Amino acid sequence: MDAPADSHLLLRAFTDELARCEVAGACTSPGSRSSPLMLALVGHDGVQTWSHLDERVAGFFALGLAKATGRPAVLACTSGTAAAHYLPAVIEAHEAGVPLIVLTADRPPELREVGAGQAIDQLKLYGDAVRWFFDVGTHEATPERGRWIRTLACRAVATATGATGERPGPVHLNWALREPLIPPAELPDDPQPGRADGRPWVRFERPAWVASGGVLDTVTGRRGVIVAGRLALAAPGEVALLARHLRWPLLADPLSGARQGPAAISRYDALLRDPEFAARHRPEVILRVGDLPTSKPLRQWLASLDVPQIAAAVPAGWADPDGRIDQVLPGAVGALLDPFEDPSVGQRATPADPSWLAAWTTADAAAAHAIDATLGDELSEPLVAATLAGQVPHQGSLVVASSMPIRDLETFAADIPAEVLSNRGANGIDGTLATAFGVAACAHGEPVAVLLGDVAFAYDLSALICAKRHGLALVIVVLNNDGGGIFEFLPLSGIDRTTFEEHVATPPGIDIADAARLYGCDHVAPRDLQAFRDAVDTALRADGTTIIEVRTERAANVALHREVWAAVSAALPR
Repeated sequence: MDAPADSHLLLRAFTDELARCEVAGACTSPGSRSSPLMLALVGHDGVQTWSHLDERVAGFFALGLAKATGRPAVLACTSGTAAAHYLPAVIEAHEAGVPLIVLTADRPPELREVGAGQAIDQLKLYGDAVRWFFDVGTHEATPERGRWIRTLACRAVATATGATGERPGPVHLNWALREPLIPPAELPDDPQPGRADGRPWVRFERPAWVASGGVLDTVTGRRGVIVAGRLALAAPGEVALLARHLRWPLLADPLSGARQGPAAISRYDALLRDPEFAARHRPEVILRVGDLPTSKPLRQWLASLDVPQIAAAVPAGWADPDGRIDQVLPGAVGALLDPFEDPSVGQRATPADPSWLAAWTTADAAAAHAIDATLGDELSEPLVAATLAGQVPHQGSLVVASSMPIRDLETFAADIPAEVLSNRGANGIDGTLATAFGVAACAHGEPVAVLLGDVAFAYDLSALICAKRHGLALVIVVLNNDGGGIFEFLPLSGIDRTTFEEHVATPPGIDIADAARLYGCDHVAPRDLQAFRDAVDTALRADGTTIIEVRTERAANVALHREVWAAVSAALPR
């Protein structure tokens, strides 16, 4: 075998296995040393690729691909600091349990630590934020190495998706590549072709999740509450159905998709801010499904309850900062339905007394009425969140910034037909637009919207280039309150306004209409609720990207939230 062809042959086989494992696609960025990686990915019909100018946007775009599809997305970049720009997205993928496969081109060993250009130490660059790191090295393209490289690809996918037994997350493979970086005009045949039937070289089956014993005795006939965060190992419909069977209130974060059915309590964030309500509705048992919810009042309430708490289908590690969980089920929601629906199950389950759920639903209705009356029809940040959530259709997706927008969605949106996605692993605002474009890239014509503030918008401004370069349709709703609105709720906001404005609120002061023109996006700035609804409807049907700018005031937004909480407290039955 000619030495210049070896790395290209092995990369072609590696990419072939990625395609057989059905990765969500690949994101590349420009560079010389990464040319073999890029050419292998682009050259395979089974791997859709997206080109990006910078690696930070590419990382979050890939994160959106993986979040939307549930399949690993591939990143490929050149050597040097290019790989370092992936770190924020890698950390988010680590914390949120999102599968990514990061391929970084590197100098060969003889060019490391000798002053060669664009060469840094890339070994274990992301530390413990990846599930697995491997330095691929340089190899001859023999049949033995062909089998090994195909196995390597399958193992990378299996590790990223959690099929090896751990939770999903990012994998980092570092590729030492020697010149020539361009393959010969004609590559020889693969020394080890893939399986003839098209399947991956190695198949990994995810471990079957089963219910642990004794759970039925803990839940049957008792007054309980189901708390649902982001779900990866459980179906939203199963969670809602279990709540209905148990007659337990279901407190479902928008990211769970489980805010549905007669047991769903939409206004729990506002309800649990009332100390008397929280004390009078103390359950006997808690079933927590998926990740921890966003709501701080709900988290604080869970931490205060000295009752059995069972965690099921937790996708992102040990989600128990307050040490309240008594029992862990690695994904047993479906099995818990059997005592209600499967006649062959000997032990039957007894639901709670109907008055228990009725007390929650009555309070929820009172809170909803109080919130609607307080918000009225004047355009505000809470009303934007609730209205947008109701307008994005069931087949669509809504990406929400992890600061104030996701909290407003949780508190004020009762009807959320679309899938809701947010970078709540590390809870950062970086990469929100890029993530949304990644979701839009695999939406297959279904509408995608993103809700974020002006600081998050400014932080990720360069991601807007994805709209024109990749021809993507996205509805971008920007809440422009000229600064970080969530910080206005902190005590720091009232101590030293000059310091607060400069160093905490950090008003971007950008003209969003100018930004839209710069990147070839449509722009509209509605001034009332009906105009906002019309703008969203039009944008959801558009072929391109539309930026809808809603101007608000930070101080007025804080006052409105506090007015809502007071109104809910006053409306509750005593």
